[in-house]
Amino acid sequence: MRLLLDTHAFIWWIDDDAKLSLDARRLVSDGANEIFFSSVSAWEIVLKRGLGRVEIPEPIDAFIAAQLGANAFQVLPVHLRHVFALSDLPDAHRDPFDRMLVSQAVADDLAILSADRHFRAYPAEVIW
Repeated sequence: MRLLLDTHAFIWWIDDDAKLSLDARRLVSDGANEIFFSSVSAWEIVLKRGLGRVEIPEPIDAFIAAQLGANAFQVLPVHLRHVFALSDLPDAHRDPFDRMLVSQAVADDLAILSADRHFRAYPAEVIW
């Protein structure tokens, strides 16, 4: 299965947070699945860290690179196809990070691991 982590799912996985659902935990830990981390999530984490809403005690680039390597997550960059797919999404959610993650999931046929109930309004498979 090909899965895209929502930003909170990535953070909760790294922190071993109980808020990560058992289904999400099982799917991420299954080595047969391809797990993607979007550059959009990296951008969101950098911004939230700057606002004091995410605490990461080391340089952000080193932290994310180490976590991607340790967990064998693949980086999903933003391509033009992802941007263009935004125009086909319903206007169900205003968060630009979330909309781009959904757009990436739709354009690349990925299921998205997210607790965000707004994602269910989009034409993407949401697992939680």
